[in-house]
Amino acid sequence: MQHLGVYKEEYDHTIDIYAGMLAQYQAFEMAFEESGYQITEEYTNKAGATNDRKTPIYSAMETLRKDLATYSNILCINPKTFQSLKKPDVPKRKEESSKGKTQSKLQLILSDNS
Repeated sequence: MQHLGVYKEEYDHTIDIYAGMLAQYQAFEMAFEESGYQITEEYTNKAGATNDRKTPIYSAMETLRKDLATYSNILCINPKTFQSLKKPDVPKRKEESSKGKTQSKLQLILSDNS
């Protein structure tokens, strides 16, 4: 963040939360790999019906992905938010010469009278 010029001391608590979420995500990634990348599992509800549902690890990873994206936006550490901080180069409009303005006004007057 310092390298990008977006660091502020006030962000330290948010940075700590972001770092903790990254550590959690990495731990879930290892557990997900160990599960053979299992996305769904069979689940039997109280009524006895069996359905497929997302595994708890996969659900947690999905939530963390969204939260990490949100926090990276807040901290301005992803390309999208960093680009939005830069002021766009807006081309300047060429000013019409006073002679050109006069001719344009004259043409408008003449066309209105026709």
